[in-house]
Amino acid sequence: MEFQYENSYEIKDKVTASSIAILPVGAVEAHGPHLPLGTDNLLAERVAKNVAEQVEAFVLPTLPYGQVWSLRNFPGSINVSNESLISIVVDIGESLYNQGFRTFVMVNGHLGNQPALKDAARVLFTSCPDMKVFYFFYPGMKQAAKEVRETDSAHATYFHACEIETSYMLYLAPEYVDMKKAIKDIPNIPEDADVTPTPWEAFTRSAVLGDATLATKEKGEHIIEIAIRNMVDMLRNHCQKRR
Repeated sequence: MEFQYENSYEIKDKVTASSIAILPVGAVEAHGPHLPLGTDNLLAERVAKNVAEQVEAFVLPTLPYGQVWSLRNFPGSINVSNESLISIVVDIGESLYNQGFRTFVMVNGHLGNQPALKDAARVLFTSCPDMKVFYFFYPGMKQAAKEVRETDSAHATYFHACEIETSYMLYLAPEYVDMKKAIKDIPNIPEDADVTPTPWEAFTRSAVLGDATLATKEKGEHIIEIAIRNMVDMLRNHCQKRR
């Protein structure tokens, strides 16, 4: 169910019946020569719709801008601060709470958003005590990726426009992928990049962190379906406890 296409006369009863709202959260940033700037938006939106269908939830319009400080100097990237992101997510959450929603789910497509979404969830924990807030970022993907990837990860945490994220796109939004332009670019990320502010242009010109040429739809399907199953299971368990 897509929230924006409902009408004011009927929505109240539908919210009472469902009470679950899912917000896809993405970003606009460089994703190499083969993926669009809105990759994270597409992934978040399509995962969110899949989850919503299985738990009978509403999908909210996608929040399309994220914290992309690391890539803010690359052509096409649009950055918002953590503070701005926290503020708007809290405002959305409190508005949903006032409308009767009691489960607020953020399906995040961009790793850089996670600190802000976690902080927003903590604010809502206090301001909306009867509302459960989830902030998902492909739960279970780390182990699932190990099972299918052919190259080592360029970084213990980051994955970007690489074998993994390109595989996600080939599964969920293949019409936006140009594999003819996919490249292999495995950067040498300095050790201190994890403990000091480091713009990504310091170690990559392409914004690709791996070998995108190895991406396949099948790899994406394997990882994404595990992540979706984990999200659905957590939401169903939560709903059972509320009854």
